[in-house]
Amino acid sequence: MSQGDEAVDAAYSQRLTSLQQARWKQVLDVQRPYRRNLQRVCEGEVLEIGCGIGRNLRNLNGRILGVDPDTASIAVAKAAGLNAVTIEEFEQLQRATPRIFGTLLFSHVLEHVTDDECDSLFAQYLPWLTPRGRVVIECPQEVGYRSDATHIEWMDFPTIARRLQRNGITVEREYSFPFPRVAGKVFVYNQFVTLGRASA
Repeated sequence: MSQGDEAVDAAYSQRLTSLQQARWKQVLDVQRPYRRNLQRVCEGEVLEIGCGIGRNLRNLNGRILGVDPDTASIAVAKAAGLNAVTIEEFEQLQRATPRIFGTLLFSHVLEHVTDDECDSLFAQYLPWLTPRGRVVIECPQEVGYRSDATHIEWMDFPTIARRLQRNGITVEREYSFPFPRVAGKVFVYNQFVTLGRASA
């Protein structure tokens, strides 16, 4: 990774940290509905692809491992005592002591990658999912999508479904969360949630 990439990673990690530590978010516990939703839909031990600084690692504490290519974000997550590793560390762990996960979680990841990169992610991590394991996808709706300049692909339900299906994952359920679909045009944190099931 070049020095320029490290600088970009550090800036993005700092942005995520600032957003997460906003005082009003702490006072209102805005993560509560998202936390409960993930706790309800994730099965067994969870592997989160693209865990960032660890929001969902907190939400599923004790049953989740996060992996991310951004070394700056992983450093922030580790400093907070969360179970997070870089891609290289994950590969070393799996070689030493392979683990099988009940759920693969892609929370606000697919909008950051191209079709080909998406397929590469599934090829890399689906082998660590149990047969008939669950795949959980969360992507931002309109306002959320426009809020981050690093978003490169608009991911609505049909687009998410196509990406899953061509990688052997059956869509079981799609829903807007935490509010109905129309809220995505005005509420930055409304998201598409798709639940999939891997082949046996």
